[in-house]
Amino acid sequence: MADTALLVMDVQRDVVDIVGADSGYLGRLRAAIDGARAAGIPVIYVTMGLRAGQPEVSSRSRAMATVLEAGLFTEGAPGSEIHPDITPRPDDIVVTKRRGSAFSGSDLDLVLRARGINHLVLAGIATSAVVLTTLARGVDLDFGLTVLVDGCLDTDQELHRVLTERLFPLWADVVPVDEWLKALTASAG
Repeated sequence: MADTALLVMDVQRDVVDIVGADSGYLGRLRAAIDGARAAGIPVIYVTMGLRAGQPEVSSRSRAMATVLEAGLFTEGAPGSEIHPDITPRPDDIVVTKRRGSAFSGSDLDLVLRARGINHLVLAGIATSAVVLTTLARGVDLDFGLTVLVDGCLDTDQELHRVLTERLFPLWADVVPVDEWLKALTASAG
């Protein structure tokens, strides 16, 4: 599993509040993080971070219009911090992105290639945003991919269902956190 990394994406205070993530979701995510660490799999946190005044956001971007209207993701703002229930350890990597995909405007690809990582396990908020766009880019970059279905959330449950049941399986293994953890334990034993 030395070639695998767990990406924990956009699980930031404001996002958790908007989606209404409960302790069950955060607990599953914590279990995935702990399981990855125990198996020697690096945990890479990906956060959205925009400079004050958002100079990196075009007025033409429909996708970013909601972010701007809500005042989300300003670097250094308390709401942009990673949720305290899944706080990174000092040896974890935190990557800041400027757009939807974990690869957009970040050094994620450089970090992955430098570590010899060619398989990504994806979790985060929202399924229809960071997970979808990162998965699509990961396919284009020839990564092996796994999506933790209950490690992802979306404000639209039906859209989450359609993506994780119809589209994502065409590109990746889609499994619940507990099934992924069992597979990690089995491969270690």
